[in-house]
Amino acid sequence: MPPTGPRPLRADAQRNRDRLLDAAARAFSKAGGAEVTLDAIAKDAGVGIGTLYRHFPTREALVEATYRKELARLCDATAELLASLPPDEALRTWMDRFVDYMTAKRGMADALRAVIASGGNPFSESKARLTEAVTTLTRAGAAVGRIRPDVDAADVVASLGGVSLMAAEPTQREQAGRILDLLMDGLRYGARGTGHA
Repeated sequence: MPPTGPRPLRADAQRNRDRLLDAAARAFSKAGGAEVTLDAIAKDAGVGIGTLYRHFPTREALVEATYRKELARLCDATAELLASLPPDEALRTWMDRFVDYMTAKRGMADALRAVIASGGNPFSESKARLTEAVTTLTRAGAAVGRIRPDVDAADVVASLGGVSLMAAEPTQREQAGRILDLLMDGLRYGARGTGHA
Protein backbone atom coordinates (compact mmCIF):
# COMPACT_ATOMS: atom_id res chain seq x y z
CA MET A 1 0.00 0.00 0.00
CA PRO A 2 1.50 3.40 -0.94
CA PRO A 3 2.17 5.86 1.90
CA THR A 4 -0.45 8.53 2.52
CA GLY A 5 0.14 12.15 3.38
CA PRO A 6 2.82 14.54 2.19
CA ARG A 7 6.27 13.20 1.38
CA PRO A 8 9.08 14.43 3.61
CA LEU A 9 11.23 17.08 1.97
CA ARG A 10 14.72 16.31 0.74
CA ALA A 11 17.41 17.74 3.03
CA ASP A 12 18.27 20.59 0.64
CA ALA A 13 14.60 21.44 0.13
CA GLN A 14 14.05 21.47 3.91
CA ARG A 15 17.06 23.80 4.34
CA ASN A 16 15.64 26.15 1.70
CA ARG A 17 12.23 26.11 3.38
CA ASP A 18 13.78 26.86 6.77
CA ARG A 19 15.86 29.71 5.32
CA LEU A 20 12.75 31.17 3.71
CA LEU A 21 10.81 31.01 6.98
CA ASP A 22 13.68 32.64 8.89
CA ALA A 23 13.99 35.41 6.29
CA ALA A 24 10.22 35.94 6.32
CA ALA A 25 10.16 36.17 10.14
CA ARG A 26 12.87 38.84 10.02
CA ALA A 27 11.12 40.75 7.24
CA PHE A 28 7.58 40.59 8.61
CA SER A 29 8.72 41.58 12.11
CA LYS A 30 10.18 44.90 10.97
CA ALA A 31 8.19 48.11 10.77
CA GLY A 32 6.49 48.07 7.38
CA GLY A 33 7.10 44.34 7.09
CA ALA A 34 3.65 43.72 5.66
CA GLU A 35 4.79 45.49 2.47
CA VAL A 36 8.02 43.53 2.01
CA THR A 37 8.20 41.88 -1.38
CA LEU A 38 8.46 38.13 -1.77
CA ASP A 39 11.48 38.77 -4.02
CA ALA A 40 13.22 40.49 -1.10
CA ILE A 41 12.46 37.54 1.20
CA ALA A 42 13.79 35.05 -1.36
CA LYS A 43 16.93 37.13 -1.85
CA ASP A 44 17.51 37.37 1.91
CA ALA A 45 17.10 33.59 2.15
CA GLY A 46 19.60 33.08 -0.66
CA VAL A 47 17.14 31.32 -2.96
CA GLY A 48 15.29 32.18 -6.14
CA ILE A 49 11.69 33.34 -6.28
CA GLY A 50 10.72 30.02 -7.93
CA THR A 51 11.96 28.16 -4.85
CA LEU A 52 9.85 30.42 -2.63
CA TYR A 53 6.73 29.74 -4.71
CA ARG A 54 7.37 25.97 -4.76
CA HIS A 55 7.23 25.98 -0.96
CA PHE A 56 4.66 28.76 -0.48
CA PRO A 57 2.35 29.27 -3.46
CA THR A 58 0.83 32.43 -1.96
CA ARG A 59 1.96 35.25 0.31
CA GLU A 60 -0.67 34.12 2.82
CA ALA A 61 0.79 30.59 2.89
CA LEU A 62 4.23 32.05 3.69
CA VAL A 63 2.84 34.32 6.43
CA GLU A 64 0.89 31.51 8.07
CA ALA A 65 3.83 29.08 7.93
CA THR A 66 6.14 31.76 9.36
CA TYR A 67 3.78 32.47 12.23
CA ARG A 68 3.36 28.76 13.02
CA LYS A 69 7.12 28.20 12.95
CA GLU A 70 7.70 31.07 15.39
CA LEU A 71 5.00 29.67 17.69
CA ALA A 72 6.57 26.20 17.54
CA ARG A 73 10.04 27.63 18.20
CA LEU A 74 8.76 29.38 21.31
CA CYS A 75 6.75 26.46 22.67
CA ASP A 76 9.35 23.82 21.84
CA ALA A 77 11.99 25.75 23.80
CA THR A 78 10.61 24.51 27.13
CA ALA A 79 12.52 21.20 27.06
CA GLU A 80 15.82 22.91 26.20
CA LEU A 81 15.32 25.53 28.92
CA LEU A 82 14.39 22.97 31.57
CA ALA A 83 17.44 20.88 30.65
CA SER A 84 19.81 23.81 31.13
CA LEU A 85 18.26 25.97 33.87
CA PRO A 86 16.43 25.56 37.18
CA PRO A 87 12.66 25.55 36.47
CA ASP A 88 11.95 29.06 37.76
CA GLU A 89 14.82 30.52 35.72
CA ALA A 90 13.66 28.51 32.70
CA LEU A 91 10.20 30.04 33.08
CA ARG A 92 11.61 33.57 33.39
CA THR A 93 13.80 33.07 30.30
CA TRP A 94 10.79 31.69 28.41
CA MET A 95 8.80 34.80 29.41
CA ASP A 96 11.38 37.01 27.69
CA ARG A 97 11.09 34.86 24.59
CA PHE A 98 7.29 35.16 24.76
CA VAL A 99 7.50 38.95 24.76
CA ASP A 100 9.88 38.82 21.78
CA TYR A 101 7.48 36.45 19.99
CA MET A 102 4.53 38.76 20.64
CA THR A 103 6.52 41.74 19.39
CA ALA A 104 7.30 39.85 16.18
CA LYS A 105 3.66 38.81 15.86
CA ARG A 106 2.61 42.44 16.18
CA GLY A 107 4.97 43.26 13.32
CA MET A 108 3.20 40.59 11.28
CA ALA A 109 -0.30 41.88 12.17
CA ASP A 110 -1.20 43.24 8.73
CA ALA A 111 0.09 40.14 7.01
CA LEU A 112 -1.81 37.90 9.45
CA ARG A 113 -5.01 39.87 8.85
CA ALA A 114 -4.62 39.09 5.13
CA VAL A 115 -4.33 35.37 5.99
CA ILE A 116 -7.55 35.56 8.03
CA ALA A 117 -9.32 37.48 5.26
CA SER A 118 -8.39 34.69 2.82
CA GLY A 119 -10.01 32.09 5.11
CA GLY A 120 -6.97 30.90 7.08
CA ASN A 121 -6.75 30.67 10.85
CA PRO A 122 -3.11 30.93 11.93
CA PHE A 123 -4.17 31.21 15.58
CA SER A 124 -6.10 27.93 15.79
CA GLU A 125 -3.42 26.25 17.92
CA SER A 126 -1.84 29.26 19.63
CA LYS A 127 -3.63 29.38 22.97
CA ALA A 128 -3.44 25.63 23.57
CA ARG A 129 0.27 25.46 22.61
CA LEU A 130 1.19 28.45 24.80
CA THR A 131 -0.81 27.14 27.76
CA GLU A 132 0.80 23.72 27.40
CA ALA A 133 4.29 25.27 27.41
CA VAL A 134 3.58 27.34 30.52
CA THR A 135 1.99 24.32 32.22
CA THR A 136 5.17 22.31 31.59
CA LEU A 137 7.34 25.06 33.05
CA THR A 138 5.17 25.83 36.10
CA ARG A 139 4.67 22.16 36.98
CA ALA A 140 8.43 21.60 36.82
CA GLY A 141 8.91 24.57 39.13
CA ALA A 142 6.21 23.41 41.53
CA ALA A 143 7.69 19.91 41.65
CA VAL A 144 10.93 21.29 43.10
CA GLY A 145 9.29 23.93 45.27
CA ARG A 146 10.36 26.95 43.18
CA ILE A 147 6.90 27.91 41.81
CA ARG A 148 3.60 27.96 43.66
CA PRO A 149 1.64 24.74 43.04
CA ASP A 150 -1.67 26.59 42.54
CA VAL A 151 -0.64 28.49 39.39
CA ASP A 152 -3.10 28.40 36.50
CA ALA A 153 -1.09 28.44 33.25
CA ALA A 154 -3.89 30.27 31.40
CA ASP A 155 -3.58 33.13 33.92
CA VAL A 156 0.17 33.31 33.28
CA VAL A 157 -0.37 33.40 29.49
CA ALA A 158 -2.96 36.19 29.90
CA SER A 159 -0.55 38.14 32.13
CA LEU A 160 2.25 37.73 29.60
CA GLY A 161 -0.05 38.96 26.86
CA GLY A 162 -0.71 42.11 28.86
CA VAL A 163 2.98 42.71 29.50
CA SER A 164 3.78 42.21 25.83
CA LEU A 165 1.23 44.84 24.80
CA MET A 166 3.17 47.53 26.61
CA ALA A 167 6.53 46.26 25.33
CA ALA A 168 5.87 47.19 21.70
CA GLU A 169 8.42 49.99 21.69
CA PRO A 170 12.09 49.15 22.29
CA THR A 171 12.21 51.86 24.96
CA GLN A 172 9.56 49.95 26.92
CA ARG A 173 11.34 46.58 26.76
CA GLU A 174 13.36 47.29 29.91
CA GLN A 175 10.19 48.12 31.84
CA ALA A 176 8.58 44.94 30.52
CA GLY A 177 11.51 42.97 31.96
CA ARG A 178 10.95 44.55 35.37
CA ILE A 179 7.25 43.69 35.22
CA LEU A 180 8.12 40.10 34.30
CA ASP A 181 10.39 39.99 37.38
CA LEU A 182 7.41 41.11 39.50
CA LEU A 183 5.25 38.43 37.91
CA MET A 184 7.90 35.82 38.73
CA ASP A 185 7.99 37.02 42.35
CA GLY A 186 4.24 36.40 42.51
CA LEU A 187 4.64 32.93 41.00
CA ARG A 188 7.30 32.08 43.56
CA TYR A 189 5.43 33.53 46.57
CA GLY A 190 4.44 30.77 48.94
CA ALA A 191 6.46 28.09 47.14
CA ARG A 192 8.48 26.01 49.55
CA GLY A 193 12.21 26.59 49.33
CA THR A 194 11.95 30.20 48.10
CA GLY A 195 11.98 32.00 51.41
CA HIS A 196 8.66 33.67 50.53
CA ALA A 197 6.36 31.36 52.49
